[in-house]
Amino acid sequence: MATLLIGLLIPLLGTMLGSAFVFFMKDEMSARVQKLLLGFASGVMVAASVWSLLIPAMEMASIHNAQFIMHNEDSAWSVLPAAVGFLLGVGFLLMIDELTPHLHIGTDKPEGLRSHLSKTAMLALAVTIHNLPEGMAVGVVFAGAENGVAHISLASAVAVSLGIAIQNVPEGAIISMPMRAAGNSRWRSFIIGSLSGAVEPLGALAVLLLASLLLPVLPYMLAFAAGAMFYVVVEELIPEASSGQHSNLSTIGFAVGFVLMMVLDVVMG
Repeated sequence: MATLLIGLLIPLLGTMLGSAFVFFMKDEMSARVQKLLLGFASGVMVAASVWSLLIPAMEMASIHNAQFIMHNEDSAWSVLPAAVGFLLGVGFLLMIDELTPHLHIGTDKPEGLRSHLSKTAMLALAVTIHNLPEGMAVGVVFAGAENGVAHISLASAVAVSLGIAIQNVPEGAIISMPMRAAGNSRWRSFIIGSLSGAVEPLGALAVLLLASLLLPVLPYMLAFAAGAMFYVVVEELIPEASSGQHSNLSTIGFAVGFVLMMVLDVVMG
């Protein structure tokens, strides 16, 4: 139980650590550093989606083929839950992105339904959208570990949580530093940046409880979280990391983040 609790809270601690950069950095984060960190976050999320979510989803569906896939012994159909869940995850985040007024990271252009919310509030909503699939991913891998399915060990679940926490450090800084530069106090920037990560343990706990009750749909839930995370990477992180100058730094960051998360998952799994 203690390991589970720590695992759910680790990503939030990563966000808080990144948000605390406002106390140590006087100026706005440089474009070079931001590109590097955005690429790093993208690499971590993509690797976690593949090794910790999609592959276990297909393995679980293959093992429990008779239960999940029309009582058919053909293991080739084990990809079906992963494909369906992935597309549902993308569609879910697309719907939230369209309906919720927010700002894309690094821009001043509002997206979603127009409202009279402040720029700070819309930025907070954007980060909440960003963090939701990460919390779901943590919850669903811990659900797999707790139920002893899909070849997901407790160590690999902790690796996912740790990997997401690592990428939350630059994410917290990317959010809090511009807020400070826009005129907010250091404490206000830190608190709002930290609270943006609160959705992760809450979302993880909700998914964990749901998965325990609905074990047959766990492969779909694993793939759903992967699809949601891929949406965030493709819609938010990569466009911002690739725009303007120094885009090669984001590519380097992506490679480092991808390899780090891959190694964590394989070694701890």
